[in-house]
Amino acid sequence: MGEIHHADHGWVTPAASYLIACLGAFVALRGTRWALVSTGRTRVYWLLFASVSLGAGIWSMHFIAMLGFSVTGTEISYRPDLTVLSLLVAIAVVGIGVFSVGYGRRRWTALLAGGLTTGVGVAAMHYLGMAAMVLPGFVGYDRATVALSVGIAVFAATAALWAALNIRGTLAVLAAAPVMGVAVCAMHYTGMAAVSVRLHGTRTVEDGLMALQFIFPLVVGLGCFIFVGSLAFAVSPSRSAAGAQPILVGRAAPLAARER
Repeated sequence: MGEIHHADHGWVTPAASYLIACLGAFVALRGTRWALVSTGRTRVYWLLFASVSLGAGIWSMHFIAMLGFSVTGTEISYRPDLTVLSLLVAIAVVGIGVFSVGYGRRRWTALLAGGLTTGVGVAAMHYLGMAAMVLPGFVGYDRATVALSVGIAVFAATAALWAALNIRGTLAVLAAAPVMGVAVCAMHYTGMAAVSVRLHGTRTVEDGLMALQFIFPLVVGLGCFIFVGSLAFAVSPSRSAAGAQPILVGRAAPLAARER
């Protein structure tokens, strides 16, 4: 059995991954709130923005945390096809949950269905990302711990969607985003606790890319995306038009005035 380390660089990778998770959650929550006070295409754009922000944030959190993952005696690389696929899965499943909240007529039904779908999808993203690992050995999982990580993912996803419906104002979102970050990181590290590696030496890391080869450019791209999106918060017509034409879910009717 290979000796596994989850924080090979100390607290640098866990802290960086947590900050990314919080940033993705903050931007996604704000985007979803603006979607709920918008109409037509504007609502669709905000929901797409929130989906990409949260999905890419969770994905980036996972792979930044994986920079600290190591197995004594071997290097680890990643298959680019499965790595990119895991990003697309993260965005797609988060999008299902966000759009179910954005357009669902039955609030709690949409929340629970969206939370379940998104949580299972986020867990699928995690384990798909793990399947992308290339190392000279077999990766095994403890089933009970895997099940626990899926449960945490479902809880975290449901909580995130609930927050998108109920938490209003910038200060409230600033308080909620770190909680969402804790939930996402808890899911990741619970899933990593299920991992065991048995080395056999028949595969080489040359079959894949080193983590920094794809994480760095994608994180830079995500950062630019979030920066541009943050600017959109300041100039969006929703800030002035929301109070005049609210098309909202459940009890969200007074939202526009409170969001200012």
